[in-house]
Amino acid sequence: MENKTTCLHASHKALGALMAPFAGYDMPIEYDGLDKEHTAVRTSAGLFDVSHMGEIVVEGPQALDLVNHIFTNDAAALADGGVAYGMMCHPDGGTVDDLLVYRVNAEKFLLVVNASNAEKDVAWVRNAAAGFDAEVVDRCADYGQLALQGPDAEAILEREMGLELKSMPFYTFRVLEGSLCGGVPAIVSRTGYTGEDGFEIYAAPEVIVELWNRLLAAGVQPCGLGCRDTLRFEAGLPLYGDELADDITPIEAGLGMFVKLDKPGGFIGSEALARQKAEGPARKLVGLRLDGAATARHGFEVLDLDGAVVGHVTTGYNSLTLGENIAMALVDARYAPLGSSLQVRIRRRLVPATVVKKRFYVPKYKK
Repeated sequence: MENKTTCLHASHKALGALMAPFAGYDMPIEYDGLDKEHTAVRTSAGLFDVSHMGEIVVEGPQALDLVNHIFTNDAAALADGGVAYGMMCHPDGGTVDDLLVYRVNAEKFLLVVNASNAEKDVAWVRNAAAGFDAEVVDRCADYGQLALQGPDAEAILEREMGLELKSMPFYTFRVLEGSLCGGVPAIVSRTGYTGEDGFEIYAAPEVIVELWNRLLAAGVQPCGLGCRDTLRFEAGLPLYGDELADDITPIEAGLGMFVKLDKPGGFIGSEALARQKAEGPARKLVGLRLDGAATARHGFEVLDLDGAVVGHVTTGYNSLTLGENIAMALVDARYAPLGSSLQVRIRRRLVPATVVKKRFYVPKYKK
């Protein structure tokens, strides 16, 4: 089946981007080299096309009740204009997807889901909506999306969009009603997936193309999905399919702070997650620091010092920011304490590794 394209596909090709299939789309992996793009986000700013992400609108008298029924976090705790991160879970606690929930008001929410799960997620939410007085609308085709990330993002966006953003807290958004295009308002949120300050902009595809061109003309570095992965990994942020999956729960992934088990009425999967939290998960996601120059990759075996397999690597890189070989791994909970000594099988070698905090890079941005 032919891969889909975003509204910026022609621009990616014109810029000579290295393209590859991702989540059913033909997406840019890099433009000017992974190192350059990664460093631009850490030191100044980088611009990403994330129009492949999925958008679902839930609206109606019981929109809040429905969102809280499917969402591990508490949408009732959000003020209008607030954003929350969390998961949707199966009844057994496994993760359907991780997502952002944008609260427009108590009767309207925007759910932003992973591109690889968008079709599945729309069906999941619609199925869960039975019995609720709320409508579930697939808006994936209506929005394009940009992510401007890095310490200079605020100043650049203020200059290029004429917005005042200094007073905008992290994990909040604004609806720009004056930017209506094709019936879809523009949304600017102070969110991101890099460990830096940044913004994500949702708008009609033609508006996204115009803004992309304006930001490139202003000298912003275009960035591909390659450095998006290295950046999120350094900041300890999970990727669905690696650190979260149908058979990996938020508790196992160390994301319990986004699981509100005391939320009135609970949510799908809350009973299973409550049991897992009370008993302690059998396995946990950890950070690893590896000795030497060898780099661990997804799926590599993690072993104890006696040579028994106790887990597997979910993501691994030679960190461009830290200059160290690091990884995240899902391991037997007995080996999860910080400082535990383990080994990673890399080809035919067993490489020593130490359990460390999986938030390898601490974001500079505090708002």
